[in-house]
Amino acid sequence: MRYFNTEGLCRPDEHYMVRLDDRLACIKNTLIDRKKYFVINRGRQYGKTTTLKALAKYLSGDYVVLSLDFQQMGTEDFVDAATFAHAFANILIEKLEIKGLDDRKELMEPLMEVINRDSNSLKDLFIRLSRMCRNSAQPIVLMIDEVDSASNNQVFIDFLAQLRSYYLARDEMPIFHSVVLAGVYSIKNLKLKLRPESEHQYNSPWNIAADFEINMSFSTNQIATMLNEYEADHHTGMDIQAVADEIYRYTSGYPVLVSFICKRIDERLCGSEAFQFPKDAWSGAGVAEAVKNILKMSTPLFESMVKQLDQYSELRTMLENIIYQGIKIPFSPDEKAVSMGLMFGFLAEKNGQVAIANRIFEMYLMNFFMTEEAAKSEVYLRGDRDRVGFIRDNRLDMDLVLKKFVEYFHEICGDKDEAFIEKNGRKFFLLYLKPIINGTGNYYIEAQTRDSRRTDLIVDYLGEQFIVELKIWHGNEYNARGEKQLTEYLEYFHRDKGYLLSFNFNQKKEIGVKEIQACGKTIVEAVV
Repeated sequence: MRYFNTEGLCRPDEHYMVRLDDRLACIKNTLIDRKKYFVINRGRQYGKTTTLKALAKYLSGDYVVLSLDFQQMGTEDFVDAATFAHAFANILIEKLEIKGLDDRKELMEPLMEVINRDSNSLKDLFIRLSRMCRNSAQPIVLMIDEVDSASNNQVFIDFLAQLRSYYLARDEMPIFHSVVLAGVYSIKNLKLKLRPESEHQYNSPWNIAADFEINMSFSTNQIATMLNEYEADHHTGMDIQAVADEIYRYTSGYPVLVSFICKRIDERLCGSEAFQFPKDAWSGAGVAEAVKNILKMSTPLFESMVKQLDQYSELRTMLENIIYQGIKIPFSPDEKAVSMGLMFGFLAEKNGQVAIANRIFEMYLMNFFMTEEAAKSEVYLRGDRDRVGFIRDNRLDMDLVLKKFVEYFHEICGDKDEAFIEKNGRKFFLLYLKPIINGTGNYYIEAQTRDSRRTDLIVDYLGEQFIVELKIWHGNEYNARGEKQLTEYLEYFHRDKGYLLSFNFNQKKEIGVKEIQACGKTIVEAVV
């Protein structure tokens, strides 16, 4: 039986996966057939290796594809040009032997010259690579995966420069028909990775690379197609389109996150006490439970995220400003922090603004930032001390949560100025709420409605949802408009009751909690 795979290469005969035929055809027609050199740089576990392997097979009828992984080469292979040339030629010879081509002897002969020489420069290597390409009956496509593992080495930078030189002169000196590199770091950032302190990080040695604009995330229809194959094997009775839509809402189609959710539902939730029947697990509630479990896991993807946040402080600051304050940042892919976030897959462009790439990343980052804050936060400790009183018969008393928070906030922030409260007010409520629902419930910020004045928080506690709008008060008219927006949002979520937490700087404000009726909905409004 096939299964959902989250570790390494996906194979259609072993794993449930999105079919790549359309993507492969697009890469071949728009890039490979047009002799383009390009880079597939995406975040960790974005399907780069799976795409390369599938592409190599897809091209095999028209091209000789030499596909290698720079992780096959050790650090010692990049000591100098001679050592690199020898190791590179050896790997290509091995690939040609495996392929068993009729003309492999003619292709291997120039490479053997590299092996048999005591000393080679990169120039010597490329003279023989050119001869190999001239001897080939079919055009040769070179694919190199995991270029990141080599990008700290000057030899690799020089290798790219040679590729560029031969690319520009290929009418006179035959060379690879097309070259595909894959990794997280884009070529223009190799200098940055090589020498982080350098101000000249964008002096690319390979500025001939064509843009790779093919979308590698999964659409809801692609996710549904994968679930169709699963359903044909397991007959769960799930609503395939509804489940696909819900998975996409959390992942925005980030490949490994889609697989994580499906794997968790299939292998852990189906048959569990809370989801005794498969149809129950393959549902909106099952997806939410899977996400909650995933956020507790230590995965290579999340570990990589934390590592990059430690290394790039500007990126971390930008993410915190987006999450806590809803700051609108105009999208510019050349701005350093934005460029880093796009490259790692943390950020995306939405309506001309910088946005966190998907809901799971946002939930993880919010939890991560608040866990760091919790160790030194009196607000978090107060929420932890109060938490027992908020849970009654396994239900969260959100009315009481707001009432207690208003009392506590006035106690600790009553004399703070407007700038402090605008910056920290929403963060304080999130910190107060976290220990109350931690381990049992979850929450996330609705990205579509968040801005510097308004944030919609969706709290899920044992299947019961609470809609809480956190709002900076800007006059009665704005307040009335906020109540209307909240009622519309409640209608969308099929809820009759919502919560409004207003940070009000009016000297005549009336601090406290009251219940109002608006558009047929009940709103519990708390003012601090």
